[in-house]
Amino acid sequence: MRIGMILDKTFPPDPRVQNEAIELIKAGHEVFLFCLTYSDEPSEELINEIKVKRYKSSMLEYKLSALAYTIPIYSHIMKKKVTHFLKKYGIEALHVHDMVVAEAVLLANKKIKLPVVLDLHENRPQIMKFYPHLKRFPQNVLISTQRWKQKEEEFIRKVNKLVVVTEEAKNEVCKRTSIAQKNVVVVPNTVRKSFFTELNDFEDKTAKSNFNLLYIGDTGERRGLKTAIRSLLILKKEIKNIKLVIVGSINIELKKLSEQLNVEEQVSFEGWQEEATFPYYIKQSDICLSPLHRNLHHDTTHANKLFQYMSLGKPLLVSDATAQKNLITKVDAGLVHEAKNVEDFTTKVIMLYKNKLLRDKFGENGKEFVRNEFTWDITSKGLINLYNNL
Repeated sequence: MRIGMILDKTFPPDPRVQNEAIELIKAGHEVFLFCLTYSDEPSEELINEIKVKRYKSSMLEYKLSALAYTIPIYSHIMKKKVTHFLKKYGIEALHVHDMVVAEAVLLANKKIKLPVVLDLHENRPQIMKFYPHLKRFPQNVLISTQRWKQKEEEFIRKVNKLVVVTEEAKNEVCKRTSIAQKNVVVVPNTVRKSFFTELNDFEDKTAKSNFNLLYIGDTGERRGLKTAIRSLLILKKEIKNIKLVIVGSINIELKKLSEQLNVEEQVSFEGWQEEATFPYYIKQSDICLSPLHRNLHHDTTHANKLFQYMSLGKPLLVSDATAQKNLITKVDAGLVHEAKNVEDFTTKVIMLYKNKLLRDKFGENGKEFVRNEFTWDITSKGLINLYNNL
């Protein structure tokens, strides 16, 4: 089958898009990836057997995407590009990544009626409530998260199949929209085997002297890093060589907080790094963190970092956001703390620090689970079956 994946972003990077495409190609399908470019990249390129087709876009179009469900200009601009893509490459099925471009795709598909799969990487209407810029004028007037929720539910009911990232997301969306469970496929954000088998040469060259808490990923408010930083006030007294290592874009608020609390010596802001360096940081860590705040989005998604951490045998300390709590409890791969609760977070770190046998047990449990049950070649089977029966 000639599958047309639609991504309204640049490519690469997008691990989920790439992983799904590679597995579909392995299963015998052709994958053509519609994506955007804001520079002079090649309009056509073959990446890991994915036939990447780039369409020129502009910063004006990018800004209009935020208003996609306020005024339909963006959807009509994208509809023309998608229509060209469908005709030129003889697409036989559509796989739409996230909801921003979904209306444009449905408009382009109105006459030809190809089967459509909507892949929701996250609960976009819920997570938008936490975007700082949507709390300011005029965005808070122009962009309605309730309208985005209504549009998401409209698209969910119109498409042939829905892909989500966790069982919790599947249950939530089926309850909310009354669609049949059989029309929803769970494809988790797991890791490819190459992540833990093709380790970099530099992985263990640095002598390790600190007790490292590691966080990899976005550093926005809802990720819970303030909880970890505040805990250092006590932890630096209990664990003299404690170090919180943050691999992600440098957040000025977090830097200011560490300075105000006089724990800047205990925090290492590494800035954003290439994914190829992640195994190095993980191997150098003692406890890996995911201190997310609770909300409907976090309660129904798994961060990819969880599986990266576990694949390399590290114990986890995660907040009680439902999906990750259920996962870590089921696998017995770490401890769970109450979200935003600094005292509980601190207590759990000290507990793990004092018990290396417990850390080793959690690490081994997570490693066995990911390597034997939760790599892309295993978890993508639902996606392959979906297309084999579409």
